[in-house]
Amino acid sequence: MDVQTALRKLDPELFRLIQQLARAEQLLVATDYDGTIAPIVDSPAHAYPKEESVQALRALAELENTTSAVISGRSLRDLAAMSRLPREVHLVGSHGGETDTDFEESLSQSEQHALSNLRHGLASVHAAMPTLNIEPKPSGAAIHLRGLEGAQRRQAEDAVARLEALSGVRSVRGKEVVDLTVVDSTKGDALNKLRRRLGQPTVLYIGDDASDEPAFASLGEADLGLKVTEAAAENRHGGESAPGAQTAAQFLLSGPSEVALVLSSVVALRRAWLFGKEAVPIERYTLLSNGTTTALVDPTAQISWLPHPLPHSNSLFSEILGSDDAGYFSVVPAREPNALPISQRYRDATHILETRWQQVSVTDYLAPVADADPAGSAVLVRTLKGEGEALIRFAPRPDYGAYPVRLKLTDRGVRVRGATEAVELVAPGVQFKVIQDGESETAVARVKLEDSAPVVLALILGAAENTAAAVLEDEAAVRAAAKEASREWVGKLSLPEQSRDRVGRSALTLRGLCHAPTGGILAAATTSLPEGIGGVRNWDYRYTWLRDGALTASALVDLGSAAEARGFLAWLETIIEQAAEQGLTVEELRPLYAVDGSPLVTEAVLEHLPGYAGSRPVRVGNAAEHQVQLDVFGPIADLIVSLARFDGTLSDSHWSLLEALVQAVANRWHQADHGIWEARRAPKHNVYTKVMCWQTVDRALAAAEEFGRPAGADWQQLREDIKNDVCSKGFNSTVGAFTVAYGEEDLDSACLFVGLSGMLPTDDERFRATVDAVERSLREGPTVFRYRYDDGLPGLEGGFHICTSWLIESLQMVGRTADARNLFSRMEALIGPTGMLPEEYDPVAERHLGNTPQAYSHIGHIKAALALSE
Repeated sequence: MDVQTALRKLDPELFRLIQQLARAEQLLVATDYDGTIAPIVDSPAHAYPKEESVQALRALAELENTTSAVISGRSLRDLAAMSRLPREVHLVGSHGGETDTDFEESLSQSEQHALSNLRHGLASVHAAMPTLNIEPKPSGAAIHLRGLEGAQRRQAEDAVARLEALSGVRSVRGKEVVDLTVVDSTKGDALNKLRRRLGQPTVLYIGDDASDEPAFASLGEADLGLKVTEAAAENRHGGESAPGAQTAAQFLLSGPSEVALVLSSVVALRRAWLFGKEAVPIERYTLLSNGTTTALVDPTAQISWLPHPLPHSNSLFSEILGSDDAGYFSVVPAREPNALPISQRYRDATHILETRWQQVSVTDYLAPVADADPAGSAVLVRTLKGEGEALIRFAPRPDYGAYPVRLKLTDRGVRVRGATEAVELVAPGVQFKVIQDGESETAVARVKLEDSAPVVLALILGAAENTAAAVLEDEAAVRAAAKEASREWVGKLSLPEQSRDRVGRSALTLRGLCHAPTGGILAAATTSLPEGIGGVRNWDYRYTWLRDGALTASALVDLGSAAEARGFLAWLETIIEQAAEQGLTVEELRPLYAVDGSPLVTEAVLEHLPGYAGSRPVRVGNAAEHQVQLDVFGPIADLIVSLARFDGTLSDSHWSLLEALVQAVANRWHQADHGIWEARRAPKHNVYTKVMCWQTVDRALAAAEEFGRPAGADWQQLREDIKNDVCSKGFNSTVGAFTVAYGEEDLDSACLFVGLSGMLPTDDERFRATVDAVERSLREGPTVFRYRYDDGLPGLEGGFHICTSWLIESLQMVGRTADARNLFSRMEALIGPTGMLPEEYDPVAERHLGNTPQAYSHIGHIKAALALSE
């Protein structure tokens, strides 16, 4: 069932309540049978349920934390036979009196006596009225009055009255049927019993007659009651004052067909909430970047992610996090809106993306920002060409879709009302209409395309009027300028022979994660893409980690681009100056900062989002900023030396920074920390951290020697002390390898840096043994896991691409070149069709995991290719 169909056909307020109900932690969906999932017919034996309702109840029963039930006046045996529902769907018969087929054996002596008297009375009625439809039940009988008129009707009513007067007999009147029973139970009682057994879930109950009123009356504020009645044609709202349908139910439905629609929509919304919508493979999302703003495009040319004005700001489109309600911007062929594109690719060595269908093409890019426009502004350009008709849906949802959005049509397009920054879609010649889309509004347009006259859509974020004016005046010229600048940058790189084009794309991706105005470098463009589907390992990576940023800049220096390294080190110097103003030294730096140097928001959860593939929580902010990560000094020191070698000179400021890094190591290298993997548990003496402390001093000594700077008198001894400490305490003779931390036996792929850093020579048996151990214990097929030990978090994760690259480099270093090339080929086979690499790969499910595009992964790809090209 298409949720859009339910949205179109159901009362808007009812749909909102269903949507809210579908997000309950525990959910029970219960219905009556006749008149709800099955139509009322003359012969009860022919009242078959609607197939859509049966499928929905089955589907609900299969969902996690979800239960479905049918509570009917029919006998349990009859209900099971007629409904054909599986055992997973709870069936309750006789208005709540029957919950199993051995029901009669559970009757009390007085109930059995009353039942005997009732059956004698029923036999007398049958003898007097042999054509009267009497349906026997374990606790009594149902007398059907449908079709009876005149004297026959009066005779039947009189008979019912005599039976109702029998001691111990109670009656429940429905639509043209009277149930006589010796059990004092109602559907409300049955519903409450189910609730208690299931742990008090939120309830949706659907019924159609007076026998369902006790169930409606039992519902709480968070529950929803729906009643099928002819009065629904005049009024949709229930309640005691509802005209012609006094009821405790909140809303009225017209019949079993509408019940089926409701149940199907609950299934779709519940499944979307629990698992997210059918998730696009993470590696199929493609990065757009202009050095200030990032966005992600899915394989159907839908903009699914666009934070603004900063990379860590609230996102305008967040559909990637599991819900259309969080915002998207789509362009599809109007004739076949569900058709898959025939191709999607970057235009040459650029961040300009082209998606093509048979008759429609869309070219997307973020325009270079004009100098005259204020910082933080941007223009997303979408150019439509072809011979057919395109359907445009513009559904902006600022703040991750947390609040309803209102749109205003303007003389040049569509504007978002009340946003914290100006957001306007300018589309000359395109006639939009605004439609209600849940609680928010969406702009929709159909436009006729011609190859000779492209349709240009310019989404202006902030006050980028000069950039927008240039786009609208000559979009082709703006695109050509963006293309040329990107191609010129790539053309100056020294790309390896090994996978030249793919390495060039990885370099472009890393450059796209660099924030040119500040010099900060993102670890990834997204938040909360899961490290395990359905798990809680969902983190916000839209910040600059000192470690990750330095490694990114260093990889680009290795390829011949130094501007990013200079920008990053200038950014870092600003961070250090700001810290000094607060009385903090280099050794007290946090492991990560926002790209603009501002404090991170407190790590929080966006409760309204279902998450990618139902993986919750969705987090913003990152609590790792408060951790102690003493390894960060090593990559920074390595970057400074790499840049100095590239430039042929070491600046005074960079030398001063190196000195400060060595002093920080001298003061703290002996301390425990949280390590590279940011374990959310007590600090340890992590081997990788100690190696990075060694690397800091080693690189500073190398810089002093190469560039004529005065090394500290104690630096060589400090380097030697750290190495001796690592070798004596980090190598575990029982395991036969370096392990994650002193005194522990668990392996960690980061321990490969005892050799990768140069601390141990490549022929050192301890390094070679560690390479073998990591390959043997942490590798699975094309990927390598960080570790296997319990890190204190529930759930599993995938292998890390950067760990795979470390093993590739290590295999190459120890002379196993063929094995290194084989693993590199298998790693490259996992790269997405447009060159994207997320953080992780699950070799069992054969799917990517984690935030994307991940700087670590592309760094690893570049470093491995360079190693294999030496």
